[in-house]
Order: sequence, then C-alpha cells, then structure tokens
Amino acid sequence: MITAIGAAFASIDQDYLFQARQMQALSLAVHIPLVCFGIAFPAMVLFCEWRYLRTGDSLFRILARRWSKVMLALFAVGVVTGTILSFELGLLWPGFMTSFGNVFGLGFTLEGFSFFVEAIFIAIYVYGWEHLRPWLHFLSGIPVAIAGVTGSMFVISVNGWMNHPGGFDLRDGRAVDAHPWSALFGNSYFWHEFVHMYFAGYIVAGFLVAAPYAWGFLRGRWDRYQRTALTIALSAAAVAAPLQVVIGDWAAREVAQQQPVKLAALEGLGQTTRGAPEHLLGWYNGHEVVYGIEIPRLLSLLAFHDPNATVAGLNTVPTQDLPPVNIVRFAFQTMVGSGTLLALLGLIYLYVRLRHRRLPYSRWFYRAAVLAGPLSVVALIAGWITTEVGRQPWIVYGIMRTSQAVTGASGIPIGYGTLIVVYLGLAGGVAWLLRRFSRVPIEGHSDG
Repeated sequence: MITAIGAAFASIDQDYLFQARQMQALSLAVHIPLVCFGIAFPAMVLFCEWRYLRTGDSLFRILARRWSKVMLALFAVGVVTGTILSFELGLLWPGFMTSFGNVFGLGFTLEGFSFFVEAIFIAIYVYGWEHLRPWLHFLSGIPVAIAGVTGSMFVISVNGWMNHPGGFDLRDGRAVDAHPWSALFGNSYFWHEFVHMYFAGYIVAGFLVAAPYAWGFLRGRWDRYQRTALTIALSAAAVAAPLQVVIGDWAAREVAQQQPVKLAALEGLGQTTRGAPEHLLGWYNGHEVVYGIEIPRLLSLLAFHDPNATVAGLNTVPTQDLPPVNIVRFAFQTMVGSGTLLALLGLIYLYVRLRHRRLPYSRWFYRAAVLAGPLSVVALIAGWITTEVGRQPWIVYGIMRTSQAVTGASGIPIGYGTLIVVYLGLAGGVAWLLRRFSRVPIEGHSDG
C-alpha cells in the first residue's frame, strides 16, 4: 500500500538531495535552541518581575531587566533563522509545498500571527521599563510568553502531521478535501511532540542560563545576584528534566503504535520478535546489534508495557523504505543518555534545595552544571535527529518520499556555503552581544 501511494508522485532527478537535507538540518540545528528560549525564557523573566512586584526587592527587577535584553537579542536572531527556514521549505522542497500546502499551511499562518504578537509586545516590554507603570509593564510581557509557546505549537503541529498524516484525500499526487484543523490538531502524534518540546524548552533554557552563573561560582563570584539568577534558572531546568523522562515514555509508545519501523530502527531490531530485548550501545550490522549490552524483554516492556509483546522488526518493510539505522540509533541513545544525566543532576539539585533550603556546596555539582548547558543542546538536537531522520525516506510518512519533494534546481552547494557564513556571522554577533551585556555593571543591589 505504501509503495503504491508513493508511486503516485513523480520522482525528481536531483543530484543535490544530500546537500538539501544537510542544508535543512543545519538550519534546524541553529534555530531549534532559539525556539527553546522563546518557549521558556519569557516565563523566567516574568517570574523575576513578579517577584519584584510581590516583594519590592529591587534585585529581581534588575535581573528581569538584564535578562529581557538577552531575550530581545535571541528573539532577533530567531527571526533571522526562522525566516531562513521558511524560505528553505519553498526553495528546497517545492514538491512538498505544492502537494500538501493546503493541508498544513494553516499552521504556518497561525505561527505568523504569533510571531507578530511576540514582536510587538517584546518591544513594548523591553523598552517600557521606564515608561509604563509596574503592573502594566508586567502585563505587557504576558503576550510574549503566550506567543512564544503558541508559535512553536503551530509549527510542531505541522511536524506532527508529517509524521502522522491525515485530514485529506489524495488524488493524482495532490491533497484534496483538506481539513486543516483536523490534520494539524486531531492527530495523536502532535500532542506528545508538543509536550516533549515544551519541557525541552525549559531544560535547554534553564541549563544554558545557569551555566555562566555556575562558572562564576567556580571563579569565586558568589554574591546574592549570582545566587538568585542561578536558583531561578536551575529550578526551571531541574523540574522539567525528570518530568521529561515520563514524557519520553509516552512519546516512545506513540512511536511504537504509529511508526513501528522507526521504533525498530531506534533499537536495531532486525526481525519481528515476541518479548523483544533492548540493546544498549552496539552497532547494527544489517541483521542484528553487535557489541551491545542486551537486556531481555525490555523493549517490549517499554514500548507496550508488556514484556511478552510482539515488536515489529526492520524486516517488515523493503530495504528502500528503511531509515539509516545506525544514525538513528546513535542519536536516540545520545538523547536518552544525555537526558538521563540531566534528570539526575536536576534531582540532586531539587533534593538539596528542598531538603536543606540552600544551593549545593560541592564544586563538582557546579562543574556538572556548566557542562549541562551544552549537554542539553546535544540532547535536543539528538532528539530531533531521531524524529526526522527516523522518519526517512518519507517527508510525509508513508505517502511522499523526501526525494520526490526536493527541488530540481541546481546551485544548492552555493546556498549551503552562504548559509554557513551567515550562521557563523550570527553566532559571532550573539557572542559579542552576550559578552557586552555581561560586562554591564550590576547596580542598585547589595550583597547578602
């Protein structure tokens, strides 16, 4: 059935499919961490201002105001990277846009409205510190937090649909009788993807914001400002990281139901097996995982909550319909391993914080907190590689192949090289801005 549906689309002779995939992957890898800040950082900033309004403690106002400048800078960079992504969808994958744009286009339209709301109110918030009354200024930041969440939600709804397509009929290789609301928000894949990404936003933003303050502690800076900033950032990440383990279990079970081939690739399960084992590490040699640590029946238990459940193997589909197994396995195990370490660090922090009402004293904890910042980004990117590469060779799962969606135009390597230069320039600009912000003297508070 899948082969018959795929045959409805004309294949495009394209020499640069690999470069197009890499170009899209690069843009996603740059943009997705910024999405995490759009989801979580406004809430962290507003929490600081709310504490100021509740307590009158000027330190929280200082912290919120400094963080709001960082929020604006990252939003501006996100505008650039998001715009590049939107152009790439049309330029690199015209077959996809032409055939299914009437189904998922609503998601990007709504995301555009969220973007404009966020842009308007983030400007009011950042430049209104001295011009708005305190509570009115606080209220002006609430649309920023809401729009950051809804914007990502609408885009993730499109990705959920790509993984679990529905809400349309297929006629001559094009979607007809489309029902966008049902397609985007009525599929079960959307909900676990959105919740998974929402918690990831707090993990990434929390640990990345905490990292420089943890580094400051190791360098001997431990005043009240540093402690307060570290507490807020670490608390956000520490609560989200253990909960992400539960969300991950939900996501894995949805994958087992909706994309059994992806699940088989995640685990390197060559043959359909009753009571399937889990393999930690190892290498898939085309038939089975070698050099791995086998845990009997664990895959069946995790995927279906039944140690004797039957799990479909890679042998259930033709070879041309399989994703690159070892890439997917490595990304998945990197995500799970990194996420587990971050969850453990979060639990340690929460135990000390709740049990002893203080921050940890151990320098090893703060060394780990510094590393947790980049590690959270590694986990994030590995998770998206698992989702997107695990869906291959389909751009719309089971219906349209990526090779059928790609552009027939030449010159992609030139665009790829230009994109790298642009992103390096953006990275340099962000680093310069953050360094400049960090060197602005902190005035108006006393140590304690």
